[in-house]
Amino acid sequence: MGSLFLRVAVVYVVAGVIFGFAIGITEKLAFANVHAHANLIGWATLALSGLIYTVFPRAGATPLARWHFWLQNVGLPVFLLGLILIDGGISMPGIPIISVGSILVIAAMLVFLVNVFQNVRPENAFNAQR
Repeated sequence: MGSLFLRVAVVYVVAGVIFGFAIGITEKLAFANVHAHANLIGWATLALSGLIYTVFPRAGATPLARWHFWLQNVGLPVFLLGLILIDGGISMPGIPIISVGSILVIAAMLVFLVNVFQNVRPENAFNAQR
């Protein structure tokens, strides 16, 4: 599961960097928080989660890891779409869309929290299994 998180994280960082470049050259800086959230929640959070699931394969093999993956990867694009609409001055339907995306991402983080507390232990680390 860890490698899947890492592969999707790389997609987010490439998209986030391209989006950041585009808003920079067009001076549409009102969308800077979309760029920041794509990179923080998409790239950084997914990459760190992928590394954790790789170092602690027991955590990565749980249904919680799959729930985490899908909640975050459905919620984040919805959240980003809502953020784009709001930053573009379209509050309706932007607010309900961003709310749904936010709830899904928060749920993903709560699932991740439970998974880490249940399965991330020194004895479950990759090197401990050798």
